[in-house]
Amino acid sequence: MKKEIQLAIAQIDLCVGDIKRNTIQIIENIDRAKDELHADIIIFPELAITSYPPEDLLLRPALHLQINKSLKNICNAAHGIDVIIGYPLLLEDKLHNSCSLVRDGEIKETYHKHLLPNYGVFDEKRYFEPGNETILFDLHGVPTALSICEDIWEERSCQKAKDAGAKLMININASPYHSGKVLIREKLLKLRAQESGLDIIYTNLVGGQDELVFDGDSMAVNNKGIIIFRAPQFSEGLYLVSYSETHKDGFSVTNNYIYKALSEKESIYNALVLGVKDYVYKNGFTGAIIGLSGGIDSALTLCIAVDALGADNVEVLIMPSQYTASMSNEDAQCQAENLGVSFNIIPIEKPFAAFNKILESRFKNLPADTTEENIQARCRGIVLMALSNKTGGLVLTTGNKSEMSVGYSTLYGDMAGGFAPLKDIPKVLVFELANWRNEKQQNIPQRVIDRPPSAELREDQKDEDSLPPYEVLDPILERYIERDQSPAKIIESGFDAEIVKQVISLVDRNEYKRRQAAPGVRISERAFGRDRRYPITSGYTEES
Repeated sequence: MKKEIQLAIAQIDLCVGDIKRNTIQIIENIDRAKDELHADIIIFPELAITSYPPEDLLLRPALHLQINKSLKNICNAAHGIDVIIGYPLLLEDKLHNSCSLVRDGEIKETYHKHLLPNYGVFDEKRYFEPGNETILFDLHGVPTALSICEDIWEERSCQKAKDAGAKLMININASPYHSGKVLIREKLLKLRAQESGLDIIYTNLVGGQDELVFDGDSMAVNNKGIIIFRAPQFSEGLYLVSYSETHKDGFSVTNNYIYKALSEKESIYNALVLGVKDYVYKNGFTGAIIGLSGGIDSALTLCIAVDALGADNVEVLIMPSQYTASMSNEDAQCQAENLGVSFNIIPIEKPFAAFNKILESRFKNLPADTTEENIQARCRGIVLMALSNKTGGLVLTTGNKSEMSVGYSTLYGDMAGGFAPLKDIPKVLVFELANWRNEKQQNIPQRVIDRPPSAELREDQKDEDSLPPYEVLDPILERYIERDQSPAKIIESGFDAEIVKQVISLVDRNEYKRRQAAPGVRISERAFGRDRRYPITSGYTEES
């Protein structure tokens, strides 16, 4: 056995379907691991060649031709270093989620993922066939097993590898972030290592892919369940870990250390920043455009955008109406100036008056209601989308999960845009994140945080005119949407029965709005979109 084995962990940000660019990035990391770090092996994330999740791209025959070409190029680069690479493998008309050991320019071993997740954001059984073989290879005298993501969540995969003679487990992942995931992941890896007596290398993808954000957090855990190495969250890197059975703890770390896990608010905020950054740039937009109202949602969205893209790549529109308070304009301009963002003020009174004039004869003798409020929101949406068309910037919508849940938003108005950073952030958490961000740097005027929330579409309007206080609303929504609790169960928790019924009715009848909403960063275990799929047309009701 070699005295010390140098393992390179490639925690990298890849783009789904961009096989050419991904392959270049993979080979660059192979070369760097070999030439600069003098690594014996480099380990890439799950489905690295296509990135994750490729969804129905997997059904296109041309994709697999590109994968094969990529594999050949990777094999050509794999001389003087072993490579563990993840990719979709079409084998005898069956598709597998696979990883291979490439050594001396050839594929020596291939492992097919055993456990295919088919819940939440995952639907791997739609595409892949499971494997059932335990694969071991000799890594400079150390019997080493392979596994992929979900496999390690069940005890038997590690135990099978142990029974086959393995001492080291390499587990490659595309494990998406959600709130609380860091502790779940850490606890799991410690448990698996202790149960099996295996040392574990855990390599994870990093980056944003549509609604998902992968947070990295790659680790090395010894057979006593002690974390010996931990990569940072939400950032790319190539990390070197030295491994020897003669070490007291199995692993030693070279030129790196255990990066501290982020606090919950910091990890959520970083997920939002990375999600916005990758969505904008991977989709070819020039930057972001935000309608800044002087309210807390758009204020937090602007901070996220600037932290993700830089102030020079963010443009703000301030679009006051006759109902906009002077303090809202002042606070919006103040924040834009604090962050160094260019802004323009475009009042909407004239287009609003024009629409009212056009509709005057048809609306004759009909009372004013939310129709006129929504016209204002749609005037703003038209202006924002016009600027997007003209400049190539992406409009970021500013609505939060609380509003999205109950339909407190305007289709083709404040919902108009291409990406919704706060889509999975409840209103109470919006306030918490704004305060957290201000602790780092006071960019949001304190008055924005302290004022009662208002859409400012009519005189003296407050959100609580239409909704329960957010301190009441958010816990009800969390129980109904994320925990699937019944109305009766929620009421038993101490909530007013009429308020619970009102909230659930609003949630149920606004599925049509949510289906038309822009995608946004997934933060919870039950986000709208991939996680929660309800029919729009439904006669179902649930009695309390």
